[in-house]
Amino acid sequence: MMPHSGSKPKNKARIAAYRSGFRGEALAAWFLRLKLYRIVQRRYKTPLGEIDLIAERWGVTVFVEVKARSKASGEAEALAAVNQRRIVQAAHHWRARHPRKGDGDMRFDVIFLAPGQWPRHVINAFGAGP
Repeated sequence: MMPHSGSKPKNKARIAAYRSGFRGEALAAWFLRLKLYRIVQRRYKTPLGEIDLIAERWGVTVFVEVKARSKASGEAEALAAVNQRRIVQAAHHWRARHPRKGDGDMRFDVIFLAPGQWPRHVINAFGAGP
């Protein structure tokens, strides 16, 4: 028997949420590819937090948070729930480990997913802040 890696959820509700999140991130990655972004990394985990997608387009590194909701009207609440500080810290962690990208432009985007709706890409949804 292989030891448990600790990265996958254990109960049914968490497994369903994990799979849903994984599907949402895959859909968002394809959506970005259609918009000519290059996906650099998915689910980048750090001790400071996780970044759903890291992409590049025209020399800009884009850190993307994917938010799936049951209806499109929940976008404002979803954006307010984004832990911007955690994402910014994780982005700095990634840039420190990728020195060739460290001095380039970066931004933070959010992609909202809702059933029956096209993904909505909010470019530069928030800044790195102080």
